[in-house]
Amino acid sequence: MTIRNPLEWGADQLRFGSHALRTGSQTVFHAEENPNSLAPAVHRIGLQDLRDALAKGFEDFGHYRTDVLYLCLIYPVVGLVLARAMVGQDMIPLLFPLASGFALIGPFAAIGLYEMSRRREMGQPSSWGAAFGVLRTPRFGVILTVGAILAAIFILWMVLAQVIYNATLGPGEPASLGTFLGEVFGTTAGWTLIVVGCGVGLVFAVAAMAIGVVSFPLLLDRDVGADTAIWTSVRAVAANPIPMAAWGLIVAASLVVGSLPLFVGLIVVMPVLGHATWHLYRKLVN
Repeated sequence: MTIRNPLEWGADQLRFGSHALRTGSQTVFHAEENPNSLAPAVHRIGLQDLRDALAKGFEDFGHYRTDVLYLCLIYPVVGLVLARAMVGQDMIPLLFPLASGFALIGPFAAIGLYEMSRRREMGQPSSWGAAFGVLRTPRFGVILTVGAILAAIFILWMVLAQVIYNATLGPGEPASLGTFLGEVFGTTAGWTLIVVGCGVGLVFAVAAMAIGVVSFPLLLDRDVGADTAIWTSVRAVAANPIPMAAWGLIVAASLVVGSLPLFVGLIVVMPVLGHATWHLYRKLVN
């Protein structure tokens, strides 16, 4: 055995991912019914189950320590880069939609964390490198398909956020962040922006959670198609409206807190929520 350099390792992961994408695209939707493709049973849960899932998420986070931190550095770094680009291009009004948008793509962005929790649950060795094992699964193409749906929701949210700003405080860009905040909280148009923006954002958040909260863990756990995974996720949310609403509030509040210090808090928030989501899936689906 020899130690391989990162370029060789990365090339292998991309090759495995490309192969999985080609083969997985053939099973995005199951052409034939089989026992593995039938929709799994959905359970009802309570608020105590949310606390238990979060506690187990913290346990996984503590178990992996720097491995998870290293993996999740990618999220705050990307957030900082995008935020800086927006400020540099006088796109300050889209900073909050960008931060809140993490909730829309979070279920897909945390796919590696689900894999780490899954491996620990099965007693298998795991590290940040093992998280990229999802590239090797033949269902990777299906996972990308569902991820593309969330990405489309995120892009549409950003477009509508710009439309809402143009219709209230815009279309001109604010002179500075301080000026923008003053207009948002100190004018009628600003409060209209807050109310309308939060209302539209809530619709997008509910849609993203309904699609992704169960579908990605399910695709890692079982051989199902995208249709079955999404429908099971929607059923799980519909069967547990109060607990899932509470979970959505927990996720939203955590992401806001994690985003406030220049997205650095996401180093902790993202892995904890990712691991906890896996354990929440275990409680929701049988």
